[in-house]
Formats: sequence, structure tokens, C-alpha cells
Amino acid sequence: MGTTLTPDFWKLFAVLLVIAMAVTFVVSAVLDALALRMLRRRAAPGRPPGTRATYLAHRSGRTPVHH
Repeated sequence: MGTTLTPDFWKLFAVLLVIAMAVTFVVSAVLDALALRMLRRRAAPGRPPGTRATYLAHRSGRTPVHH
């Protein structure tokens, strides 16, 4: 049984495709934000900011450069 793809089918297909792409983009952005938040919390739980730069500067014998 052969069926033809009608203009209504293509309109619905386009709408569903755009919705799927939008949902994928939003979910991806939310998961990226959550992952970044987790990494930032885990990175330095008790250290003040800049501790690592100071440590690396002392280790390499150079003074730290702050921008």
C-alpha cells in the first residue's frame, strides 16, 4: 500500500522537528549549568580564590599575575 507524503505531513514534521530541537537545546543548557555548578562546588570547598595561582607561582619561582 503506497502512501504519499502530504503537505500537512511535512508541516507537522517541521513543527515536531523544531520542538524536538528546542527541547534538546534547553535540556543540554540546563545539564551544562548543573555540571558546571557541581564542578565549581567540588573544586575548592575550603580554599579562598587565588590559592592555586599563588601555589603554582611559588612552585615555578615566578610571581603570580592577576588580571
